[in-house]
Amino acid sequence: MMVTLRDISQSIAAHIEPKIYPHITLEIIEDKKCIKVTFHGRETPYFAYGRAYIRVADEDRQLSAKELENIFLSKNRDKFSWEKVSSNLGPTDIDKSKLKSFITRAGLIWDSVTKVLEKLSLLKDKKILNDGVLFFAKHPALMLRCAFFSGTTSSMIIDRHDFEGDILHLIEEAQKYILKNINIGMRINGLERQDVPEISLEAMREAIINAFCHRDYHDPDHIHIAIFKNRVEIRNP
Repeated sequence: MMVTLRDISQSIAAHIEPKIYPHITLEIIEDKKCIKVTFHGRETPYFAYGRAYIRVADEDRQLSAKELENIFLSKNRDKFSWEKVSSNLGPTDIDKSKLKSFITRAGLIWDSVTKVLEKLSLLKDKKILNDGVLFFAKHPALMLRCAFFSGTTSSMIIDRHDFEGDILHLIEEAQKYILKNINIGMRINGLERQDVPEISLEAMREAIINAFCHRDYHDPDHIHIAIFKNRVEIRNP
């Protein structure tokens, strides 16, 4: 059966999604007739006969469902960013005192809960965006788990405490818990005694804030702080 370049073009159009518009040419390589198909596209992944493949060494391997999920999430990370998705909460679910305190510290002008949320771009179709819930909701579903161990491993625990609250509250609780369970030194500054924690306060606070800011909020797990004899570990899911 004679296969023409037109046949190949029609087969590609019928069986590959999203649609591609390839450049098909006939070339002679080592005295053999070869068909060269090239195309450029940004709508990855592309599916042939309903399946997506990836080139590994000298073979084509079908992508798993998890690999496809990761590709779609990576491609649409901004579009489906958790923080910018509307929650099921409205302005009445906002803790007014939290919001007012933030506005005061930020040097902004208070109007009303709804107006302030709109100014902060935290309201969409009368629903609070997820990042607004993290900071200002009456009952934010955000948790922090802290533990203090006696040695350099997690085999012997001395204390464990779980905290719930908004993101600003948990940042403060995390710092207080660490300071309570690490060594505090002392130095004399003139006639005054000055406490000196074994970990820089600035470095500690930056690590805590980074853990909350850079975590994946699609995962509902806790932020974890583990204090050992020789180190402090701050982990996010």
